[in-house]
Amino acid sequence: MDNYNTINEVLVKLFNEIMDIEEKAIITEEFKDISNNDMHIIEAIGKGEARSMSAVAKSLSVTVGTLTIAINNLVKKGYVCRMRSQEDRRVVLISLSKKGEKAYNHHKKFHEEMVEATLEGLDEKQTEVLVSALQNLSRFFRGYGK
Repeated sequence: MDNYNTINEVLVKLFNEIMDIEEKAIITEEFKDISNNDMHIIEAIGKGEARSMSAVAKSLSVTVGTLTIAINNLVKKGYVCRMRSQEDRRVVLISLSKKGEKAYNHHKKFHEEMVEATLEGLDEKQTEVLVSALQNLSRFFRGYGK
């Protein structure tokens, strides 16, 4: 099989499998009450300083209204804390609870293992080529349909 067909086959399989594989890896018995999408919202909120709803929505490329629905569920389940900004009461800030931080760390560990498996056996030059190729693919996706 030539390189073009091999790359096409690998990319198609990866896209079809990634969400399913990730969900099986990160939605464990402990985190069975949230979805893969919820886990990505938790990842976008991140650990540390509280973030505004609009900043998190922007990083996820969704509207604040769409994010609000998901955040309401994550607050009910105890993964996210919501509060008003002291500087501007119109601004809603969100942060992870201890339970949310635990989910965040679990998700982060999966991603670290995925990257380590990808880079396994590659030398520095091969890693640079892979990074360049993935950046090209990312640019393609960001520009597609615009």
